[in-house]
Amino acid sequence: MRRKLDIRNVRWSLLLAVMVLLAAGCSVDPGRDTAADEAETGSGTADGEPAAEPSSEDTSAEGNNDDGDPSAPRDYGVERFGPAPSVPEGALSGEAEAAISRLSTAILAGDDSSLSADVQLLGQSDDPRVAWVLSDLLRFSQGRELGAVATIAANQVLGTSLVDTTAWGDLTDHLIGWDIPAPPGYLDFKRSLYSTVLPAWQPFFEEGRDVDWRLVSWGGVGIDDRPFDQTDRGCNCIPAADNPAVTDADGGDWYPDDGVVFGVEIDGEARAYPRNIMEIREMVNDTLGGRDFAMPYCTLCGSAQVYFTDTVPSSVERPVLRTSGLLVRSNKVMFDVETFSVFDTFTGEAKTGPLADEGIVLPQHSVVTTTWGQWKQEHPDTTILDESLALGRDSDLRNTRDADGPIFPIGGVDPRLGVQDDVVGVIDSSGQAIAFPVVAAAAALEAGEQVVFDGIEIVAEGGGYTAIDRDGNDIASHQAFWFAWSQFHPDTELWERS
Repeated sequence: MRRKLDIRNVRWSLLLAVMVLLAAGCSVDPGRDTAADEAETGSGTADGEPAAEPSSEDTSAEGNNDDGDPSAPRDYGVERFGPAPSVPEGALSGEAEAAISRLSTAILAGDDSSLSADVQLLGQSDDPRVAWVLSDLLRFSQGRELGAVATIAANQVLGTSLVDTTAWGDLTDHLIGWDIPAPPGYLDFKRSLYSTVLPAWQPFFEEGRDVDWRLVSWGGVGIDDRPFDQTDRGCNCIPAADNPAVTDADGGDWYPDDGVVFGVEIDGEARAYPRNIMEIREMVNDTLGGRDFAMPYCTLCGSAQVYFTDTVPSSVERPVLRTSGLLVRSNKVMFDVETFSVFDTFTGEAKTGPLADEGIVLPQHSVVTTTWGQWKQEHPDTTILDESLALGRDSDLRNTRDADGPIFPIGGVDPRLGVQDDVVGVIDSSGQAIAFPVVAAAAALEAGEQVVFDGIEIVAEGGGYTAIDRDGNDIASHQAFWFAWSQFHPDTELWERS
């Protein structure tokens, strides 16, 4: 006889992963290895091992449009996963709609009367859209009884052969790659699930916003909702550094000359942000050259950016950016702790909350990815973050956790470059995104060649690279992995060395 799922066990399955992070009075070192936590939760985390192995499915399907037009956009999801299943339009069937509604109620209220049966109903619905609901359930229950039921249902509705141990990542990759639409009413379900797991997330899930809710997922960590200037206060999160302590260049002898830093110069004042600190903090709210700014660093995207936070209207309090614990296609979701407005980390645009109502878009400033030795040689008066901010760790996630590629779902990727090839990304005055591969650009500059695309030139700066326009004016630029830059700027132009 089939055993009925007890919602109390399910809710423990959903909550256990975050309880490790959110236990009262415990301080989390965000640079730690959480392999033990992963084994407990059955899912990869932002500080642990991969959530999903690369798909082993045949990826030889043709990627261009059916009529063979070579000018048509390539369908990278089809290239990777094969043809997408047929997706109906309009409303869900009455049974599927009712099942999702009951699942939402069960999650919120603890009613266990139909949970297992409703997940199975979704698998029998012949509607691939419901797989987004199954994906969300899997994110918090993979490796447990509910995860096994949801995996079977996903395979039924999509015709896939997902394995329970990697089902969440593989399923979400398929759904993103195939661009499967969300089912009607999806946001209501997602809000109920995420706000049950962590109530602090509830304000993010607003109706009527220009947000693709399908792509929002849990990154495996808690939310940093500490007030401003609480750098030394422990939290069960990735703790931002506000007004961080700094030393002069001589005081930075703790950091090796070949250690990577993110160099920032504003109005003649320079500062180096060591990567090993940024991997632990992931967000800094700072002041340099008389300007207030925030620097998010997405370890998963290899991307440090600077956004000025002193350009908002006088009626708006200075945004203080934090790490939410959520991701969008392996890119961190940041938010303003003053208003709980969510920002697009790659564009600086407020997407939800009061700052979205105000239409706030934070302007960017250039960040130079270089080494400490090169940066201080060119900027001898530079300051550098104090060693204490590293919390006693020598983090190197890029060459350990992230060395084998993205560990969270990203769907299909533009194949013009390798997934984790470094590019310098620029947005020109017309809004066109341009990417310059770092290795090719470095080789060209070393050979005395110019690196120019449509009037945008890449030049050497502090051991790294920045962008200038035809008049020699700096254009905001930063380095990132190709998969991240191209998925957030899908129409990007790509400079190629001739």
